[in-house]
Amino acid sequence: MSKKTMLLVVAFAILVIFGMFALVQKNPDGSPSNSGITLLPSRPERNFALADEKWNFKFPRDLGAHPQFQTEWWYYTGNLFDQNGRQFGYQLTFFRRAINPEPLTERTSNWATNQVYLAHFTITDVLQKQHYQKEIISRGALGLAGVQLNPDFQVNLFDWTIRQIGEYQYELKAESEGFSIQLMLTDQKGIILNGDQGLSKKGPEIGNASYYFSQTRLDSTGIVTIADQAYSVTGNSWMDHEFGSSTLGPSQIGWDWFSLQMDNNFELMLFQLRENDGSISSTSSGTLVDSDSSTIRLGNEDFEIQVLETWKTDDGFTYPSQWRISSKTEKFDLTVTPVLADQENRFFFRYWEGSVRFEGLYQGQHVTGYGYVELTGYAQSMQGVF
Repeated sequence: MSKKTMLLVVAFAILVIFGMFALVQKNPDGSPSNSGITLLPSRPERNFALADEKWNFKFPRDLGAHPQFQTEWWYYTGNLFDQNGRQFGYQLTFFRRAINPEPLTERTSNWATNQVYLAHFTITDVLQKQHYQKEIISRGALGLAGVQLNPDFQVNLFDWTIRQIGEYQYELKAESEGFSIQLMLTDQKGIILNGDQGLSKKGPEIGNASYYFSQTRLDSTGIVTIADQAYSVTGNSWMDHEFGSSTLGPSQIGWDWFSLQMDNNFELMLFQLRENDGSISSTSSGTLVDSDSSTIRLGNEDFEIQVLETWKTDDGFTYPSQWRISSKTEKFDLTVTPVLADQENRFFFRYWEGSVRFEGLYQGQHVTGYGYVELTGYAQSMQGVF
């Protein structure tokens, strides 16, 4: 058995034991595939807390973990450029999944844990048309993975880390075979609450929601390394933090999420949730962030996302690959295009996450910019995952 196969078997066993995900692979025509992974969903009797009312956010406390909720993630994406204009996109995401909501009180072993951590790291090299990707997983024990707030916020999985330095700066590090990143991120706008003061409704039932906040403009400087070649880079990053226990409604299979940073110092976050029948959920929403950090909440009726182009994987799955995003109420009309068509992540849950560029009109003025897009539910349903 190869080393890669052995690692996959071990990781698969961990997920089966802990019931971490419930993934259903699809055939290209949308029907379930017999070859896909199907894992048991979390049991509702485990009594995880639900995102069902407004949260009293306090920082830096809420940068940290919320173990009473089943699922949580810290999502960093960004677009970086070297002195010659060579572009790199990156994603570094840490996921926490609780086995049960009860704190460990009786077990004294250092191996004991009720938390599993998963991390995804990618770099898109636009010039070379390469999308590098790596996934790692570990139990939240023995210092292998976890979150701390003392003295400052930090999340790590092995040596992949996000570490707060002072009030507004964060150090980001990740390394895999053949590619790595080390950045200093400086928050330019502070915490942005999405949805209804941070309560982001996703589905029709109580608890089909998450608590969701962002840092929408993180000035970024550091080093990207590809095949032992180091590039000094600058650019902008974006952070999303969400936590909840039963996010998607029973008929929802996935979402399309956009984070766009305009050259006029505005940002736009939008997501639309897709139903089994192909329709768009009425709980889709977004946030428009002004240059002074003030926000406008967008409901499903306030914007339209139109697919202009598609891209097909080598095994037959089709993803959107260009969009027109418009709003009559907020007067924007943007065309969004991936910097590289193939930025699909083939991890335990398969999804597309990639760097995009855009241009168009905002309030009658021409704007351009870069951002990130996440597309889930096209190769497999996300039911039971979030």
